[in-house]
Amino acid sequence: MPPLRAANLLATIEGSRLHSADCAHWQRWGPYLSERQWGTVREDYSADGTAWDSFPHDHARSRAYRWGEDGIAGFGDDKLSWCVSLALWNRKDAILKERLFGLTNAQGNHGEDVKELYFYVDGTPTHSYMRMLYKYPHSAFPYNDLVQENAHRGGDMPEYEILDTGVFDDLRYFDVQVEYAKHAPDDILMRVTIENRADQAASLDVLPQIWARNSWSWKENRDKPSLVAGTDRNGNAYLVGHQHGQEPIVVTAWSKDAPVTWLFCENDTNVKRLFNMDGAGPFKDGFNDYLVHGDEHAIRRNAGTKAGAHASIELGPHGRAVVYMRWRPQSSPDDAQLDAEAIFAHRIAEADEFYGALQQDITDPDARLVQRQALAGMLWSKQYYQYDVQRWLEGDPLQPAPPASRKRGRNMDWRHLCNADIVSMPDKWEYPWYASWDLAFHAAAFALIDPAFAKRQLLLLVKDRYQHPNGQIPAYEWALGDANPPVHAWAAWRVYEIDRALTGKGDRDFLELVFHKLLLNFSWWVNRKDADGHNIFQGGFLGLDNVGIFDRSSPLPTGGHIDQADGTAWMAAYALDLMRIALELAYANHVFVDIGVKFFEHFLYIAEAVSCDDGCDTGLWDSEDEFFYDKLRLPDGSSVPMRLRSIVGLIPLFAVHVLEERLHGGLPGLRERLIWFLEHRPDLAKLVSRWNEPGKGNALLLSLLRGHRMKALLRRALDESEFLSDHGVRALSRVHRDQPFVFNHNGDSFTVKYLPAESDTRVFGGNSNWRGPVWMPVNYLLIESLYEFHRYYGDDFKVEYPTGSGEAFTLSQIADELARRCTTLFLKNRDGERPVMGAYPLLQTDPRSRDLILFHEYFHGDNGRGVGASHQTGWTGLVALLLQPRVMGVSGNVPLAGEPDGAPVPTSPAAHATAASAPESASAPEPAHASVK
Repeated sequence: MPPLRAANLLATIEGSRLHSADCAHWQRWGPYLSERQWGTVREDYSADGTAWDSFPHDHARSRAYRWGEDGIAGFGDDKLSWCVSLALWNRKDAILKERLFGLTNAQGNHGEDVKELYFYVDGTPTHSYMRMLYKYPHSAFPYNDLVQENAHRGGDMPEYEILDTGVFDDLRYFDVQVEYAKHAPDDILMRVTIENRADQAASLDVLPQIWARNSWSWKENRDKPSLVAGTDRNGNAYLVGHQHGQEPIVVTAWSKDAPVTWLFCENDTNVKRLFNMDGAGPFKDGFNDYLVHGDEHAIRRNAGTKAGAHASIELGPHGRAVVYMRWRPQSSPDDAQLDAEAIFAHRIAEADEFYGALQQDITDPDARLVQRQALAGMLWSKQYYQYDVQRWLEGDPLQPAPPASRKRGRNMDWRHLCNADIVSMPDKWEYPWYASWDLAFHAAAFALIDPAFAKRQLLLLVKDRYQHPNGQIPAYEWALGDANPPVHAWAAWRVYEIDRALTGKGDRDFLELVFHKLLLNFSWWVNRKDADGHNIFQGGFLGLDNVGIFDRSSPLPTGGHIDQADGTAWMAAYALDLMRIALELAYANHVFVDIGVKFFEHFLYIAEAVSCDDGCDTGLWDSEDEFFYDKLRLPDGSSVPMRLRSIVGLIPLFAVHVLEERLHGGLPGLRERLIWFLEHRPDLAKLVSRWNEPGKGNALLLSLLRGHRMKALLRRALDESEFLSDHGVRALSRVHRDQPFVFNHNGDSFTVKYLPAESDTRVFGGNSNWRGPVWMPVNYLLIESLYEFHRYYGDDFKVEYPTGSGEAFTLSQIADELARRCTTLFLKNRDGERPVMGAYPLLQTDPRSRDLILFHEYFHGDNGRGVGASHQTGWTGLVALLLQPRVMGVSGNVPLAGEPDGAPVPTSPAAHATAASAPESASAPEPAHASVK
């Protein structure tokens, strides 16, 4: 089995840099600023926990942040002691454009929503080169229009977007491209290229900014940093930046198109503007007040904690201008004759070489473009994330004490949590905080280009200062105690496999470290989320916003609780993933065999509980509909199946693993333990498909589904009138468009209807919607699961696809086709349009913009239009794996490689089965029990 062309990738300059001892030095600086620090839980010190209202956008330009920083195209060191971003003013806006604007949760008719046009175009894992594009209108930015018009629209109406306002008509805007190139790991160039897209002349003020994060307003005896102006012997201006305990940095800026003048202010709160208090400026909003209002007293000319390189640009029709900024350690060579253009060209060539090696098996140029932008979005979405809950609850010595109510409110039982790390964000504007299950998917995609970073991300969430002492993994800052689907073990295994394919050796130290911490987390799930001790789980929210009729994390209006088909299936999959990891670790340490067998047993207990027939107390399988449903447990002891056909009922497909004797048979004691257990528990043994025929390679199929039930679920999933869309599997069956699910209780009626895009309800808050759209992560897991089923059943087992077509295909072929459907969201169709960009007709028809792609949170269930958070490359970045041959088993490609040292290694669950195994005929009857040869 050939590897992932790893030698070619590692042989590139960027690849060797990634795997060098100096990699951490190269990654010290990166795109680590948030795009929205205001409106976050961290910055909320209100009595009632209304984060959006307590720190609104209107305060952001004037108020110093406690826990982070934000900015356009932000860059900084890994503690944000120094921060860089871009400010712009078109001389018509009422405020300086320093950060991206969007609507709050209450303002948007579908929740929070960024209202800007910006794109992550390129980047390398060490951030030696990064590029993004921001589109800025000539006319005044329509802040009020966006707020007021969206306020008039209800949940049943589309969102009012920036393109709808007309400010980009006739190309009356600037393309502002921001690039970073590292001359050395800490010697960095910023290049801002402004192009006037219109036929008319236009003016623009450009301010690359550098500042010190405010660390002095919270605690006593903190040294205040400084940026001090100077001039060299040739009269050129420069700055020297001083931070306590760090080497000073030297900052220069220049442009051939306009003079550059340094402006200074302080990164301090404007207490006069916000609180009507006396205070000595200049304040954080000094550049805004100087440029927009002409206030000379708002700035200094020689020193401060915030500096801006001001260039006043006049552009003719289709004119172009470039502004540069550079910062470096004071001890590094001055290089006054530094050729900035040559450095950028060199780093771009390295990036091209790196992605050329990665993509050598991708023949479609458009697919290569999509994958590269998907990965660029993930790289740009890294963020320095700091949140010390104990300090946040108690307040800071130099600030007013927080209200007493906060000690009894949000996250009060997470006092141990103390985060201060570079973390992959779902979306740095709409979700500028990590979410545990999102991060698992991010890590899988990151492993393709930077497996070391991917491993560090997974290990972060199980560190002592993240993971709760009781074993729970934090969900997200709005409710750290919420339960996200337990996919961490799946991600750890996936990252381990991709890393092994790239480097030729599996990192068992990583695998063992994460495994021990996941044992605690698994125990938390078993002890806290199995109310009756019957191996049926009530996870609660589990990320599936709006999928059901009730908020599953809140007390039910009916009383009682919900036995969740998805929660139970996630736990079955979790048990299989931990079993798989344990058996891999057993190659080096045989004691893990016992642990692996325990998870084998635990999986069977869950399978027995969830899969039993309708007459049993625990089962969630509905024989009449042949589907899995949640079951509502009422206070009187009765139960009601919630016959809503949603992704909840398909998630049991994800709990599948083929245990092959050819791979694991050599592990001492494993075979004997399995035989003993299956012989002594014939009631559970019947849940395991048989060992294959002699001479074909023995294998156990561990799945919540036998052949018939799997086919029944796939019949629904692959039905174009139900779940299957042109671009993947929907989250809710389309049958509920004309036949809404209605539940009546004590005179109250609860309804769920298929909605292909935005939700029409705010019951669950935000822009959440699982009532019809296509979601990349669940599609990805479904595709992986089909490849794994195929490993067992082989080519003789076929399923009708699409349902009703009369055509039958192998499970591997269907997985290929589902992967293809998902990738068509981003690839150009026959008309040269990308379905995901359906809401951006101006860009689709513009030759200069048609290859700019957004990676949305989810996608319209009927036409593929991007919906929800527009830059949630995080889990949508999984498309990079779907496009990568040798990682997914797409289009007949081979699985990942085993280790070169000869140790038996399981093939990728995402890859086609190439091992010899006797398929179970599609028409063969199910065995009554497992016969162990």
